[in-house]
Amino acid sequence: MKINKIEVTLQNVVEKITKFYDPTTTHFLTLNGVAIDETKTEIQWIFADYMKLNDNTVFYVVVDQEDVVPSIVEVIPSAIMSQREVVDMFGIEVQNSAKGLYLDEDSLQKPLSGGCTL
Repeated sequence: MKINKIEVTLQNVVEKITKFYDPTTTHFLTLNGVAIDETKTEIQWIFADYMKLNDNTVFYVVVDQEDVVPSIVEVIPSAIMSQREVVDMFGIEVQNSAKGLYLDEDSLQKPLSGGCTL
Protein backbone atom coordinates (compact mmCIF):
# COMPACT_ATOMS: atom_id res chain seq x y z
CA MET A 1 0.00 0.00 0.00
CA LYS A 2 1.25 3.46 -0.89
CA ILE A 3 0.28 6.30 1.44
CA ASN A 4 1.05 9.86 0.40
CA LYS A 5 1.03 12.08 3.52
CA ILE A 6 0.64 15.79 2.88
CA GLU A 7 0.97 18.22 5.77
CA VAL A 8 -1.44 21.15 5.64
CA THR A 9 -2.42 24.03 7.89
CA LEU A 10 -5.85 25.02 9.15
CA GLN A 11 -5.59 28.03 6.86
CA ASN A 12 -4.85 26.10 3.63
CA VAL A 13 -6.47 22.70 4.03
CA VAL A 14 -9.70 23.53 2.18
CA GLU A 15 -7.76 25.05 -0.72
CA LYS A 16 -5.38 22.07 -0.94
CA ILE A 17 -8.22 19.52 -0.83
CA THR A 18 -10.24 21.49 -3.40
CA LYS A 19 -7.29 21.43 -5.81
CA PHE A 20 -6.64 17.73 -5.17
CA TYR A 21 -10.16 16.28 -5.14
CA ASP A 22 -11.73 15.03 -8.36
CA PRO A 23 -14.88 12.95 -7.71
CA THR A 24 -14.35 11.03 -10.96
CA THR A 25 -10.94 9.69 -9.86
CA THR A 26 -10.79 10.16 -6.10
CA HIS A 27 -12.87 8.76 -3.25
CA PHE A 28 -13.11 10.58 0.08
CA LEU A 29 -12.80 7.83 2.68
CA THR A 30 -13.04 9.71 5.98
CA LEU A 31 -11.93 12.48 8.27
CA ASN A 32 -10.05 10.88 11.13
CA GLY A 33 -8.49 11.96 14.39
CA VAL A 34 -5.51 10.51 16.24
CA ALA A 35 -4.98 11.67 19.82
CA ILE A 36 -1.37 12.66 20.42
CA ASP A 37 -1.85 13.73 24.04
CA GLU A 38 -4.48 15.49 26.19
CA THR A 39 -4.26 18.72 24.19
CA LYS A 40 -3.13 17.75 20.67
CA THR A 41 -4.86 15.70 17.97
CA GLU A 42 -3.76 14.87 14.45
CA ILE A 43 -6.65 15.45 12.04
CA GLN A 44 -6.50 13.43 8.81
CA TRP A 45 -8.52 13.73 5.60
CA ILE A 46 -8.09 10.37 3.83
CA PHE A 47 -8.64 9.74 0.12
CA ALA A 48 -8.32 6.71 -2.18
CA ASP A 49 -7.57 6.72 -5.90
CA TYR A 50 -10.16 4.75 -7.92
CA MET A 51 -7.58 3.71 -10.53
CA LYS A 52 -4.76 2.72 -8.15
CA LEU A 53 -6.02 0.01 -5.82
CA ASN A 54 -3.61 0.63 -2.95
CA ASP A 55 -2.83 4.32 -3.41
CA ASN A 56 -4.13 6.56 -0.61
CA THR A 57 -3.53 10.22 0.14
CA VAL A 58 -3.74 11.65 3.64
CA PHE A 59 -3.85 15.39 4.29
CA TYR A 60 -3.03 16.04 7.95
CA VAL A 61 -2.58 18.78 10.52
CA VAL A 62 -1.89 18.69 14.27
CA VAL A 63 -4.39 20.82 16.19
CA ASP A 64 -4.76 22.02 19.75
CA GLN A 65 -8.00 21.28 21.60
CA GLU A 66 -9.23 24.89 21.18
CA ASP A 67 -8.56 25.11 17.40
CA VAL A 68 -11.43 25.18 14.92
CA VAL A 69 -11.01 22.80 11.98
CA PRO A 70 -12.39 24.12 8.68
CA SER A 71 -15.23 22.22 7.04
CA ILE A 72 -14.80 20.61 3.61
CA VAL A 73 -18.54 20.01 3.16
CA GLU A 74 -18.78 22.59 0.36
CA VAL A 75 -16.25 20.49 -1.58
CA ILE A 76 -17.40 17.03 -0.39
CA PRO A 77 -20.94 17.09 1.08
CA SER A 78 -20.65 13.57 2.55
CA ALA A 79 -17.81 14.77 4.79
CA ILE A 80 -20.41 16.07 7.25
CA MET A 81 -20.73 12.63 8.86
CA SER A 82 -16.98 12.29 9.49
CA GLN A 83 -16.76 15.87 10.69
CA ARG A 84 -19.52 15.32 13.24
CA GLU A 85 -17.83 12.12 14.40
CA VAL A 86 -14.60 14.04 15.10
CA VAL A 87 -16.61 16.61 17.08
CA ASP A 88 -18.14 13.88 19.27
CA MET A 89 -15.18 11.53 19.61
CA PHE A 90 -12.37 14.06 20.05
CA GLY A 91 -14.12 17.20 21.30
CA ILE A 92 -12.55 19.17 18.44
CA GLU A 93 -14.70 21.91 16.92
CA VAL A 94 -15.22 21.49 13.18
CA GLN A 95 -16.79 24.47 11.43
CA ASN A 96 -20.57 24.06 10.93
CA SER A 97 -20.58 20.52 12.40
CA ALA A 98 -22.93 19.96 15.31
CA LYS A 99 -22.19 17.80 18.32
CA GLY A 100 -24.46 14.90 19.23
CA LEU A 101 -24.38 12.53 16.27
CA TYR A 102 -22.97 9.56 18.22
CA LEU A 103 -22.96 10.56 21.88
CA ASP A 104 -25.79 11.41 24.24
CA GLU A 105 -25.28 14.17 26.80
CA ASP A 106 -24.75 11.59 29.56
CA SER A 107 -22.15 9.62 27.55
CA LEU A 108 -18.44 9.86 28.13
CA GLN A 109 -17.40 12.99 26.27
CA LYS A 110 -14.61 12.98 23.66
CA PRO A 111 -13.82 9.30 24.35
CA LEU A 112 -11.07 9.02 21.72
CA SER A 113 -9.18 12.13 22.82
CA GLY A 114 -6.32 12.08 25.27
CA GLY A 115 -8.56 13.80 27.82
CA CYS A 116 -11.81 11.81 28.00
CA THR A 117 -14.32 13.37 30.41
CA LEU A 118 -17.65 12.42 31.94
